[in-house]
Amino acid sequence: MKQLSGLSLLLALILLSMGAYGAELLQAGNTFPKFDAKDQHEKTYQFRPGTKAVLIAFDMATSKKANKILAKQGAEFLEDNAAVYVTNIYGMPGIGRFFALPKMRKYPHRIILADDEHLLSPFPRKENHVTVVRLDQGGVVQSIAYWNPGDDSPVDYLR
Repeated sequence: MKQLSGLSLLLALILLSMGAYGAELLQAGNTFPKFDAKDQHEKTYQFRPGTKAVLIAFDMATSKKANKILAKQGAEFLEDNAAVYVTNIYGMPGIGRFFALPKMRKYPHRIILADDEHLLSPFPRKENHVTVVRLDQGGVVQSIAYWNPGDDSPVDYLR
């Protein structure tokens, strides 16, 4: 019986921590968190004021779809729309990186690589979607939407 109560306590702690995590998600009205990362060409990226939209892919399958669609938009599409595309590579094994990074380097658009365990934790997510965070000129979140790169055009999310 003591083992069961210990398990119950552990489960309760996990559920409480999940609630706390959810309470800290970015939402409209929050200031966008500044971050530094590298892109697919190993160039440093620093978030800068004036960015109007940040697109975030959390999983490899969604990222692949988004990259193909963004590539079709042309090399200047993201920059012309004051947008940044971020993809999660944290936890990708070395062999995966060996194959994935050279493929990413072939895309004409810049891909910011989220390679830190906590970098993407403040951002809300929806399975099989790219989170699109719209910002005002001061870096305050105006809205959060979810782009399905299998069905929708990214243009609709950047207007």
